[in-house]
Amino acid sequence: MGNILIKNIKGLAGILEENDTALKGAELNQLNTIENAYLAIEDGRISDYGKMEDLAGLLDWNNIEVIDAENKYVLPAFCDSHSHLVFAEPREGEFVDRINGLSYEEIGKKGGGILNSAKKLASKSEDELVQDGLKRLEIIKSYGTGAIEIKSGYGLSVEAELKMLRVAKRLNELSDVTIKTTFLGAHAFPTEYKENKEAYVDLVLNEMLPQVIEEKLADYIDVFCERNYFNPEQLERILKAGAEAGLKPKIHVNQFSILGGVGIGVKYNAVSVDHLEELDENDIEALKGSNTIATALPSCSFFLNIPYSPVRKMLDNDLAVALATDFNPGSTPSGNMQFVNSLACIKMKLRPTEALNATTINGAYAMEIANELGSITLGKKANIIITKEIPSLNYIPYSFGENCVERTILFK
Repeated sequence: MGNILIKNIKGLAGILEENDTALKGAELNQLNTIENAYLAIEDGRISDYGKMEDLAGLLDWNNIEVIDAENKYVLPAFCDSHSHLVFAEPREGEFVDRINGLSYEEIGKKGGGILNSAKKLASKSEDELVQDGLKRLEIIKSYGTGAIEIKSGYGLSVEAELKMLRVAKRLNELSDVTIKTTFLGAHAFPTEYKENKEAYVDLVLNEMLPQVIEEKLADYIDVFCERNYFNPEQLERILKAGAEAGLKPKIHVNQFSILGGVGIGVKYNAVSVDHLEELDENDIEALKGSNTIATALPSCSFFLNIPYSPVRKMLDNDLAVALATDFNPGSTPSGNMQFVNSLACIKMKLRPTEALNATTINGAYAMEIANELGSITLGKKANIIITKEIPSLNYIPYSFGENCVERTILFK
């Protein structure tokens, strides 16, 4: 049903009118809220909101669903701007390897990591991957996610990379979660290309990319620029080709080392540069004044026990910051954006309001869907969360491990 009235809302949060850029610096600590509020939805869009005392006589609809949200909060659904949700199998064996002392990089060198996922994905059909993906989407929706970006990158062959992107496209058609797709053929080097890495870059650019464009399978292009993976020169070559083909960058940089990838991403107008567990002054200067969003992935830091992105420093330098899950089978087997909020507050010293803005409106900007999602704004799609009865919004990051969402309402 597209017509809904939510009444007696304890707090309607995330109201944002007349905004056309991601929130930067101190702006993230401003979360506009109306207490004792109502929210009206007509044909799936936000048509009105305000204080309950002003509601009488405003609405006269037939076939309207009325929801009483007494002692509950309503806020925009989370926008998860970095994930690898399409994968074949979990990798709990590597989890044990890390407990036994191996690092993420050491596991990758012995054939684990991304190469492990690629091997498993090759053996699964597109239909099987779709069914697995739909189950995961229902789980993340139950935790409040209404939009998600899904990357390829566990294929590492022409056929398998295209399969992943086709799966993501089908998921977008079958689910009420909004999905954006990213071509990440440059995620790792397949074993057969370890001694001829440039030949694999050629494969990405000359065989994968043209078919991705022809089938309209991706919104963005991505590269994992890191030691033992793709170097800055390869990053720039791929971003240049992607830009010429009409794909904007959303790139993996600075997870373990600083190689200059942030500046290259900004040069090619990257929508976001993601990970940033390592960051220096040159990176901050490159991001200042740009429209590129710095996206941190705290669940990855938690799971791999690596440093957390210095998000407090980013905000102090007036940067636009988003937070996302990095949901994937190797380094972040969780798509729970509530837990991301908790980690941002506990480990990165963000205020709860800053974390909520970074996981809603700024996440929407990091997927270029902020004109439709990410805030309580007249005319936007009414993709919203209704919480359980909670004492305050601060309770969401405080009560880590608890699902504070009672219902997620989504429209496509």
